[in-house]
Amino acid sequence: MPIQARLRTHVGLAVAAFSVMCAFHAAVHAASPAPDSVSLSESTIGWSTVKYASSADNGFISGSLDKHTVVDRTFRAHVLENRYLKVTLVPEFGGRILSIIYKPTGHEQLYRTEVGVPYGIKGGTFYYDWLMVYGGIFPTFPDAEHGKTWLKPWDFKVVKQSAGEVTVSMSLKDDFEYPAAPGRFRRGSTGIEATYFVTLKADRAALDARVVLKNPHDKALPYEYWTCTTLAPGSDPKNPKTTGGAEIIAPIKAYSTPKWSANLSDGDQSAGTGKSRFENLRYFRNWPTMGIAYAAPDMGGGNFWGVINHDNEEGIIRIADNTVTPGLKMWTWGFPSFTNETDARKDPTVALPYVELWAGVSDQFFHSADFPARGEVSIPETYSPTVGMSDVTDANENILINLAAEASAVTLQFFSLEPATPLRVTLKRGEAVLFNDTVTADPTNGNRISAAIPAGGNGDRIELTITTAEGKELIAAETKIK
Repeated sequence: MPIQARLRTHVGLAVAAFSVMCAFHAAVHAASPAPDSVSLSESTIGWSTVKYASSADNGFISGSLDKHTVVDRTFRAHVLENRYLKVTLVPEFGGRILSIIYKPTGHEQLYRTEVGVPYGIKGGTFYYDWLMVYGGIFPTFPDAEHGKTWLKPWDFKVVKQSAGEVTVSMSLKDDFEYPAAPGRFRRGSTGIEATYFVTLKADRAALDARVVLKNPHDKALPYEYWTCTTLAPGSDPKNPKTTGGAEIIAPIKAYSTPKWSANLSDGDQSAGTGKSRFENLRYFRNWPTMGIAYAAPDMGGGNFWGVINHDNEEGIIRIADNTVTPGLKMWTWGFPSFTNETDARKDPTVALPYVELWAGVSDQFFHSADFPARGEVSIPETYSPTVGMSDVTDANENILINLAAEASAVTLQFFSLEPATPLRVTLKRGEAVLFNDTVTADPTNGNRISAAIPAGGNGDRIELTITTAEGKELIAAETKIK
């Protein structure tokens, strides 16, 4: 029996009520879009900080801080761009991805501070005994708490450049030290070599990255590696910040906090043995103050996390093999950083509204991992914007989905990382087909499908498969009917 005929037999006209926000009824028959291409250009970007001075080995010079004087700085930037993304890299200050603008909405996905303010000076918390936040996404190693490379210049190279793909690299070797580092940090240098590859492909609405670490020694090394992300999806590019509608999206059930930030967990139920259920704290508005929360015991193999801004349902999601980076550290300055925000140039402050999520090779800061002799660690990552999604239940390098089912209907939200590729979406309950059609994703407004669930069907699970029009499977998932 043809699929469409069987569909009518089981669910009648109910399926006609499905909604696909991407308006696929017109898009499916539209002409293919013009070919996309990727460009790489060089530019400059301005940044401001309050006035301060540091020594040749990056120690903070006592008495140099002047918060009443703002100093303008200029960095060389490299810009990768296709039809969906404009990505700005700043190698000379921490080897960072500073900006990801999602062009269909015109919004920024990453946080960037307007005026940098040194803090934690002589507090024993950071490797150089001070820190200053700039923003973006950047590698940190070989120690905890931003490591020792966040302010260092990284070497920039073009690895591949064509109309279909641009890959660049930023690299640095840990062959330096700060003799006055607080005692909790490692002495000397590890010699670890780090290269951060960043790739943008034509027709791809996501940025692919890969961190490669090498231990050049004949002996194993204790080390830490964390990718730091400062996230502010759906922001004004001129004033990126996390808003009151921000939610941390992560497939974890529990978290733990250090004793000094235990007040973070006041709104969540205990999960036993020093852990709390990850419910209230996932919302930025429920962070009373600054603090640290760790996924407990770790990511448990979940392959994604990020932030969705529910004020406009835009998000940024990191997709990665989190068996390699099982640690998830969550940090904000607390919701008052949003409600009490000041004029950055007139009253610069460190407590600013962003959500900082970290991916680590260990479960917590100051818990070292072992780097095998002559070993190599490779950490592939994909950073995908989302639109029109209220949550993420499953993800891979092709598609992000939010799948939920109740007694009468199943709802699917999805974001395709290659929006121009026609898709076939199939939803089934047992052998009953609830939806089966070709869909062209809408990269601007998001994609939503709803289908009725007939009474008396076989099975209490809904199965989803999304393939290319030619039948290649892109993602498969299932959910229980509530």
